[in-house]
Amino acid sequence: MESLGSVESLRIGIDLGGTKTEAVVVRLGDDPDVLSRARITTDRELGYEHIVDATSRLAHDVARMAGLDTLPPIGVGMPGSITREALVKNSNTTCLNGRPFRADLERAVGAPIAFANDANCFALAEATWGAARGARMTFGVILGTGVGGGIVAFGRTWDGAQGIAGEWGHVVLDPEEGPPCYCGKRGCVETFLSGPAIEAAYVARRGPSAAVVPLEAIGRANNPIAKALLAERMEIFGRALATVIDVLDPEVVVLGGGVSNLDVLYTEGVKAVARWVFNDTLETRIVKHVLGDSAGVLGAALLPRG
Repeated sequence: MESLGSVESLRIGIDLGGTKTEAVVVRLGDDPDVLSRARITTDRELGYEHIVDATSRLAHDVARMAGLDTLPPIGVGMPGSITREALVKNSNTTCLNGRPFRADLERAVGAPIAFANDANCFALAEATWGAARGARMTFGVILGTGVGGGIVAFGRTWDGAQGIAGEWGHVVLDPEEGPPCYCGKRGCVETFLSGPAIEAAYVARRGPSAAVVPLEAIGRANNPIAKALLAERMEIFGRALATVIDVLDPEVVVLGGGVSNLDVLYTEGVKAVARWVFNDTLETRIVKHVLGDSAGVLGAALLPRG
């Protein structure tokens, strides 16, 4: 078993996703020292109570795997946020919405838990141990199935007064003719820059009988349709991200999610940001993540302060 002195430097991080839930025990330091790791399917179709119970068991299991007989401080990252009434909102695991998940999970685990949006966890991990290490202000961008963002200032996440800080994916660019968004509006950033949005636009431009083409293949495609589509989306990326930079003026923007693997983001995308930002030159570094899929769970482990 771990000694009490070493336990004080340990944290449990849990990344609650729509498909899988992952947990780690991490020893804090200049670099993350992962002592144990476990992953389960979220099985959200089994309902709210199942997720509470399964997440609680996972926390205890990963602690035992690390040789601990007590639980270190726990942090949980998940899509969505917590309302003033301590209820979940905006989660793509819809059975959590409107429910007191934090209180119920704390009761099941038997310990207090720090919560944050998964994009905030991504940003916190990259600002602490990743591509934005040492930056005073970091904006973490998720460009994946959806589009989100997280803000880290001086080593701490910023959730905002309504728990929506960093949600640039739902900034409306074209409220009249833009694609419909699940949030009920039209023309959100997410409807243009998410992976599925880019894939759907490519199929639509090739014709109704065209097969779905994976995002990576679109990025490599050397044809006029792909080139025109990506040029258009890089211009949208530039305008949308320049707006965030104008407001926050971060030292680093870290890109994550499947779309972040498109090389064009770091060439034409960065040039587009520079054209639209309110400055003669773009001083903010726009970089790819370095922690990969581990960023969310490692960021969750950084949430508890002791």
